[in-house]
Amino acid sequence: MAGHIQDRWYKTETNPDGKARRVKTDRHGTGMRYRARYVGPDGTEKSKSFPDRQKRMAEKWLTETAADMSRGQYIDPRAARITFQQFAEKWVATHTTEINSREAAQRRLRLHAYPYIGTRPIASFQPGHIRAWLGELEANVPSASHRRIIFGTVSAALSAAVDDALLPKNPCQARSVQTPKGSQPRVTPWTAKQVLSVRGALPEHLRATVDVGSGCGLRQGEVLGLSEDELDFDGGWVAKRHQLKRIRGTFVFAPPKGGKTRDVPLPRSVADAILTHSEKYPPIKVTLPWRTPDGPTVTKALIFSGSTGDFVRANHFDDHMWKPALATAGIIPWPEKGQRYAAAREHGMHALRHFYASVLLDAGENIRALSQYLGHSDPGFTLRTYTHLMPSSEGRTRKAVDNLFQIYRALSGDRLAN
Repeated sequence: MAGHIQDRWYKTETNPDGKARRVKTDRHGTGMRYRARYVGPDGTEKSKSFPDRQKRMAEKWLTETAADMSRGQYIDPRAARITFQQFAEKWVATHTTEINSREAAQRRLRLHAYPYIGTRPIASFQPGHIRAWLGELEANVPSASHRRIIFGTVSAALSAAVDDALLPKNPCQARSVQTPKGSQPRVTPWTAKQVLSVRGALPEHLRATVDVGSGCGLRQGEVLGLSEDELDFDGGWVAKRHQLKRIRGTFVFAPPKGGKTRDVPLPRSVADAILTHSEKYPPIKVTLPWRTPDGPTVTKALIFSGSTGDFVRANHFDDHMWKPALATAGIIPWPEKGQRYAAAREHGMHALRHFYASVLLDAGENIRALSQYLGHSDPGFTLRTYTHLMPSSEGRTRKAVDNLFQIYRALSGDRLAN
């Protein structure tokens, strides 16, 4: 790196006899004396000023800058003056194609990050700043799981700043920074009796949603968006290619969560339930935008419809059909007169997926296959969520030995009888 230090208080002039001499400039005695200058990797000149008697500091700064360039750790000083909020706003607008995910990230940053670290220049971040912010976060956000999600969003933004050469290291990944521990609630699956009770308490035209949810493990948007073209009755498969999704108050057809399309086994009992349902309530054609509210329209023949003959809106379904069915089944209490049903996140339609997982694990299905059927991106997540539902090794041992001895006794009895 070619660099030099300019002395603003003196300049060199040539005498009539050709000899050079130093003379004071008009700026002598005022302002910063030394200006360290160099050409950056982008071909433009960069500089930093130092006061009188700090020429060695200017030289040291140039030396360190040259070393950072050679190690690939150079940070453009002008770009590094960008604040966290300025950078994060641009990053979050482009880091994912899912509108709902972007809006959720924007909301987390706006409410829980910008008020505390939004004005700090990106290049100035140190682990201590993150530790102090986490202290504020703990005082204002009771849920450890929510704090973990917020922390993950901030860390992802700072990792992007590292990738863009605005920050040498992500301070969120320092040893002294403790990631908030999210306590994942232990899944307690419904019993078959509870599933059937909720099914019977739903309006007749929506009872088959329970068959699909509990028998195929689909998410709510995937159940309500189930279409004829996704069903292979002869082969016994559901080709899950889209879901019914709400974005900014507008319903659209969109790929399944995470864009993970998948094929799920269609049990004969579920297929029969769908066919019986469709005989009485024929599929309806629904035209909606694809992926985003302003996307191109697509038409699907949906299996399930509301009482008005249109598609089923999840929020209306939850408040006016699902929760009353839960109360009828004795899973949640009835609300007081004039009050709304209490929040029951663990008893949402997602409970049918947990039931499905518990049934498959009890039958001996492996985690990788279950993860694929559920549409999880990581089998490890499936394992962490449902590991307590897997048959224990000692239970499998007892069962294997019992089966062996039953076979042995049966064979011995046959020989004795002969």
